[in-house]
This record gives sequence, C-alpha cells and structure tokens, in this order.
Amino acid sequence: TRTKSVDVERADSGIGQMSARKWRNRASETLSSLQAWEAHRPCTDCGERDLPVETDVQNCNQRRADLCEKCRKRRTERKESVLEFVNTEASYGEDLRIIKEEFYLPMQAAGLLSQEQLQGIFSNIQELIDLNENFLEILQEEIDQAFDQGDDDLMTVCIGEIFLEFVNMLPAFQTYCLQQSSSVNMLNALEKEKELLRIFLNVSQNDNTALRRMNLRSFLMAPLQRVTKYPLLLSRIIKATTEYHPDHGSLREAKSRIESHLEHINMKTKQEGNTWTLRSFRQDSKKKREVINIEMRETALKTVGWLREETRFVMEGSLQLAQPPDGQWVKKGSKTLKFQNMQVLLLVNMKRVSESSLESAEPGPVKDAVLVLIRDKNNGKFHLLREPLRLSNCIVSTDPDCDDTFELIEIRREAFVFRDSDRARTHHWFRQIRRYSRELGSWKKRRNALPNIMISTPHTRP
Repeated sequence: TRTKSVDVERADSGIGQMSARKWRNRASETLSSLQAWEAHRPCTDCGERDLPVETDVQNCNQRRADLCEKCRKRRTERKESVLEFVNTEASYGEDLRIIKEEFYLPMQAAGLLSQEQLQGIFSNIQELIDLNENFLEILQEEIDQAFDQGDDDLMTVCIGEIFLEFVNMLPAFQTYCLQQSSSVNMLNALEKEKELLRIFLNVSQNDNTALRRMNLRSFLMAPLQRVTKYPLLLSRIIKATTEYHPDHGSLREAKSRIESHLEHINMKTKQEGNTWTLRSFRQDSKKKREVINIEMRETALKTVGWLREETRFVMEGSLQLAQPPDGQWVKKGSKTLKFQNMQVLLLVNMKRVSESSLESAEPGPVKDAVLVLIRDKNNGKFHLLREPLRLSNCIVSTDPDCDDTFELIEIRREAFVFRDSDRARTHHWFRQIRRYSRELGSWKKRRNALPNIMISTPHTRP
C-alpha cells in the first residue's frame, strides 16, 4: 500500500547524529567560554580584568560588582569630592547670610552707618548671595535626583556643566575682590570714629553664638576664600573622574575659566596699586589668552553700557581690518588694501524672559547687536578704534572675486573690509555678522544704501 507523504512523520530533529553531536560540543564550549568571561569580566569603568572571581551579590549590588577595586575606590573618592563641593558651597552661603542678617541689616536698622558707607563696606554682597542661592539650588537638585534614580555613586552629577552655566558669578567675585581693600580700610576708619559701631561689633563677636566668635572682617573674607578654593575642589573631582566620563571636559574647562579669572583679578589688583593678591596659579598660553579675553569683554561691556546678564559674546578674536578709500577696491583686489590687526568682539543684547538672570531658559529676542573694534594692547591697556558699530545700521556683503574678505558698511558713514588668516573662519565671521544685521534695524533705511556698495554686483554670494 502506497503511503501518502502527508502521513509520514519524522521522528528525529532533522539533523543527523554527527551534526547534532557537533552542535552539542559547540554549545558546551560556548557555555564554558561565557563562564570564563564572567569569572574574569572587564571592569565597566576602565575595562581591566582584575575583578575577583567570587562576588558576594547579597552585600554588593550588580553595578559595583562589575567594577575593579581601583575604580570602586575612584568612585568613592569622586562621590566624596562632589559632596564636599556642595557642602562647602552651602557653608559659604551660610556665611554670606550671616554677613547680611547679623551685620548689614542690624547696622542699617540702627542707623549706625549711612547707605553709602554700608555700600562701601559690604560692596555687592547681595549679588553674591543671590548667585550662591541659585547655584546651590541646582547643585542640590542634581544630588537629590541622582539618589532618587539609584545613582548612589553620583556618577550622573555633572559639576563641571553646572559650574559653566553659572560662569557669570565670576565677574561678581571680581567686583567684590577688587573692592575688598578699600572696604576693610573704610571699616577700620569708621570703627575708630564711631563708638556705637565699635560697641556693636564687639558685642556681636562675644555674645552672638551664630558668629562662632568671629569678627566682621573674618566673614568679609569669605568670598575671597571661596573663589580661590574652586580650582582646588574642581581638581580633586577631575582626579577622581575618568576621562570617558561626559563631565570630564567641562570640569577641565571650568577649572581653566576660574584660574584665568583669578589671574585677571591679580592683574587688576596690581594695576590699582594694591599689595595683596589671591592665590596664584601657574600660567600657560591658554590661560593668558583667556585673561586677555576677560579684559576685552570688560572693556566692551563698559563701552556699550549693557547689563552683563543680558549680554552674549557671540564671537571674539583677532581680525585684519582695512578701510578702502572708495568702493572700487573689489576690481583692484584686496591686495591693494592696507590691513591692520584688530581685536573684534561681536556682542548681542538679549531681552530677558524672566526676572531672574540666572535661569537657564531660552534667551529672549535680540534687542541690539554691535561690533566692538579694539586695538592691540598698548602700554598695558586696550583702546577702542572707534565707537561700536551697531549692526542695525550696517550692511554686510561679500563678493565671489574676493572670497577671503567681507565688507561691512555703516549707512552713510564708513566702510570696513575684514578678513581672518583662516578663510573658513572669515566666512564664519561673515555669516554671524550678517545674521544679526538682517534681524535688526529698518530694511527700508538700509535699502536706500544698497546702490553704493558691492552687494549690488550681479555675482553676489547669497
């Protein structure tokens, strides 16, 4: 009888005995390899394979069980360093609160000093208090969030990124430090002159337990001590942070920024004839460059008169500048122009979206944009070439025959030709300046000036 094919049922797996034996052997070898890898699995932080073979899972969670002894220790050190940064910031904030609540407000309420004298002694202490409160609030939120997410090692806390977001507190420290010498001299003179003030300070130091038997001069040193401690605290966190950590680069940049500001404060202190200096740090070319940038930003801000928290420095650096005598320089070529080196800063004034200038929200609309031209340093000081160029009154253009330069014309006034030693960077400057010149000002007003500049040529770059 013929059997239908559909009635035939295979009793084996479809794999021959020899093939099945090979697969079983291979599976056994793979399992052995996995067990061997598990016994010597690499550390999740450094990739080394010096983990202990036996791990007590009940006493150590899986994340720390995947770490070598060296990385466990490093994570512990990093956690301690992060907590030290936050805790010392809180202690510093408490000292600022004491200055205000135990000295400033009582002296103001009792009429011991005039408002001008209080301002001379306590300087911008309220600004430092506001900065500390906002900075500490963000730090504490990051710590709490890390613990809530089960990150007991605080590896997700990025101190460097947070510090760079609050980099505007560094100029506030600078203002306080530069006035410290005159503040102490004023306090000494007033204490000798006013008996009631002298009695108040003595009683406060001896009877007020919140002061820990410290006098006002000691508390007034708190901001100076704090700003010089930032590089040391950041260095400790950097040392305990692996280079693969996402915050490693921000930590190094934050440390470099604070060191540059300290060097700048020392430089300004010497210029004003004071003998005291903050803790000095070794300078290198990058830090010197940053110190120069800080000084140029201060010069630019003082010139335009904008609030620091409303100002963005879009671009800054060295450019070559020429002022062509006529509009025919394109036909003759840029080689006929006489260029001079100039420090150029592109500043944008942003409208604040909230009352607090420290909130990390999106910036508001652009109110104004200027180009500040500063001569290279001469006799230890920077000097402006002219008043700032307001981009709302300027037209920026370029020509394909001179693609290594761009032209900026101030309506009915002067024309300037700029270039950078690097052609790509020249184009970047051009795009940024053109962007803000288009966003601001009256187009009708600028349109009337178009026939007088090279933007009217038929081969203008879009």
